[in-house]
Amino acid sequence: MGLSLPRVLPQDKDLRRAADVLNAGSRVAMLVGAGALGATDEVIEVADILGAGVAKALLGKAAVPDHLPFVTGAIGLLGTEPSWDLMMNCDTLLMVGSSFPYSEFLPKPGQARGVQIDIDGRMVSIRYPMEVNLIGDSAETLRHLLPHLERKTDRAWRQQVEEGVTQWWKVLEARAMNDAEPLNPQRVFWELSSRLPDECILTCDSGSAANWYARDLKMRRGMMASLSGTLATMGPGVPYAIAAKFCWPDRIAIALVGDGAMQMNGINELITIAKYWREWADPRLIVLVLNNRDLNQVTWEQRAMAGDPRLDASQSVPDFPYAAYAESLGLRGIRVDRPEDVGGAWDAALSADRPVVLEAITDPNVPPLPPHITFEQAKAFMSSVLAGDAEALGFIKQTVKDAAESYLPHRK
Repeated sequence: MGLSLPRVLPQDKDLRRAADVLNAGSRVAMLVGAGALGATDEVIEVADILGAGVAKALLGKAAVPDHLPFVTGAIGLLGTEPSWDLMMNCDTLLMVGSSFPYSEFLPKPGQARGVQIDIDGRMVSIRYPMEVNLIGDSAETLRHLLPHLERKTDRAWRQQVEEGVTQWWKVLEARAMNDAEPLNPQRVFWELSSRLPDECILTCDSGSAANWYARDLKMRRGMMASLSGTLATMGPGVPYAIAAKFCWPDRIAIALVGDGAMQMNGINELITIAKYWREWADPRLIVLVLNNRDLNQVTWEQRAMAGDPRLDASQSVPDFPYAAYAESLGLRGIRVDRPEDVGGAWDAALSADRPVVLEAITDPNVPPLPPHITFEQAKAFMSSVLAGDAEALGFIKQTVKDAAESYLPHRK
């Protein structure tokens, strides 16, 4: 082909400087992003030697498997409590292949010493004041860094991280099993997680669906996953899945979208799927639509950020028969509105002989709780209630139930 990619590696002296910082730390945190997708083995080995916990930016969701007990999951507003605790209590931060922009979810400047690995020199030290910056390919840089690292003998920090992760998965399961009207969206994702096929490809849209995608789905080695993590653009979930099927026609693709994004372009993209699906070695492409008749992420942002009540004129989404429309195109349509039917609906979708639209009728009042609630957010939230939000009773009830699970999961 005439193309040979360059080998990009840091200087040996810089590798030694970085190792000195990491070896000196007693509470090491790692944050990996899309640049670490090809460095799974190296990230795991470095984390093991350093006794580190590993958090993931959204575009790095597939970088390390979620069954590993030291993987804390997503970071940020859509992230997990273990990732928040990891960043707030570490004394050393190693960022690998990530330009995660929300510095309020990183350690406070001066709290932790920092090392960053990125192939683009323009991206280093712009999110956190790093002590050592290593410009290079993530996998190769980590491999050359490994001989300089010293194994931590005190594993108290790692044990603390793992205990937090274990507890968090219990919290998520308990939240997913809470009742809602009619379906809890967390349950829809939780039931899918254990059913995810090997080497499946997940795509997600921007919106409240991204919260449950970030938290409730356990990635395994060999899976792929992506969303509009840089721009947070609505609409790419279904087109991403179609593109994945053309690149890997023998793998199952699953798009996870809200009804707002589905009405932007997802409905039209079903026509594209109907045209091409017979050309794919494995015809299975599943589109999950969370039908809650609400631009849900913005509704919650208005409540938590600005203290505004839900405005029906701007937030209401027209109802649409997504599953029935899929059937009219020759695809399979499945509609589910009872919690006891969710698992069976996923089984039917995953075993279908053609693409499927799985329409889940979900409760818009289930809160995408942030990993840490600030005083300003709590104040804004109460302001939206006092301002006369028509859904106040519903979302207060759901918020109390989900918040309680953080302290007493499986209390029932």
